[in-house]
Amino acid sequence: MGEDTARHGEGIAGVRKLLRHFPASVTYPAALALLACAEVLIRLGGLRENLSLALLLGVCTTLPLTFVLGADRVLPARAGAAVAVTSAGVLALAPFRTLTLAGVAAQLASVYWLGRAGAPRLSGILVVPYVVLALVSQDDLTTRVMAVLVATLASAAAATGITHHVRSAALAHSATERAFADTLLAHAARGERARIARELHDVVAHHISMIAVQAETARLTTAGLPADGATRLLAIGDTARTALTEMRRLLGVLREDADTGVNRRPQPGLRQLLELIDESRDASGSRTRLIVSGPVAPLDPGIEVTAYRIVQEALTNARRHAPGAAVDVELRYREDDLAIRVRDNGPGPASPTAGHGLLGMRERAATVGGTLRTGPARGGGFLVEARLPVRAEALV
Repeated sequence: MGEDTARHGEGIAGVRKLLRHFPASVTYPAALALLACAEVLIRLGGLRENLSLALLLGVCTTLPLTFVLGADRVLPARAGAAVAVTSAGVLALAPFRTLTLAGVAAQLASVYWLGRAGAPRLSGILVVPYVVLALVSQDDLTTRVMAVLVATLASAAAATGITHHVRSAALAHSATERAFADTLLAHAARGERARIARELHDVVAHHISMIAVQAETARLTTAGLPADGATRLLAIGDTARTALTEMRRLLGVLREDADTGVNRRPQPGLRQLLELIDESRDASGSRTRLIVSGPVAPLDPGIEVTAYRIVQEALTNARRHAPGAAVDVELRYREDDLAIRVRDNGPGPASPTAGHGLLGMRERAATVGGTLRTGPARGGGFLVEARLPVRAEALV
């Protein structure tokens, strides 16, 4: 007795081990096919002449489940063939009165997985045979009731599968949108860090370097400088050099995650205005002139960057609000300030409300101690006028 029990347990373990080598899309349909055959044998055990055909049709209602079970995406040709074979098997079994429970289970599973895989039409086709049976089985009440029940359950299974598919697609789309938004935010953050790093390098670092150089020059060249004064100048130079070292470290932190896709060219200045004018002329197709007056001299880097950005934004506004209008860009170098005038001969802005571009220009001018005025020009058009100091002392 004990040996028989042990052998039985070993046999079951061996079957389980064997089944692990086959996917669920094979084992479940095969098991349902065996159950369907068992049901057919029980119902038609005495009708030997039709037994083989009934067994074949019973298998046809279950094995096609192999092509759709567990699939998130089904191939239309394979799924269509499976649906056709299954539907034909269901209709052909009706005269034998052998609609098996295993076949019904396979049908419901197929309907669900087809709906879940995004094939609602094929899923709906599987319901059709049971609707037909419910309509034509006038004499067989059992078959008719079973057909109506299966059609109802199949419709519910199809709706469940389609709902799951729609929800999964919506979640996938939402995840894609979030990933895209995160990528844009990360790219914008890297660009902003790179821009801040350039501003620090081109403007602030320049001033600190000048402090160190001037302190060292004063310490070495000033005649009769007291020892206490020399010590203080040395301390000023050392402090400036320490600040430069810390700033280089800060620039490294700002740039460490902006290595890819970020342009690290130095900030533009007034020397690049001709290139900017040419780009604007090519983009708008209209006349754009640069007029320079006064003694031209290099300016503070921060002033040059601000002047360039103001002209750039003014040209952009002219192209946006007065396309095709001629634009004059005028720079007047004076003893105490740089005057910038950008005027177009267009109709002017549609509304007097200042946009972010005009506000940004005004803020840029204010950061270097300058002023900016915008509004309609005399004789028509729109005028942007800025005055920026040319000496670093004016920034204090």
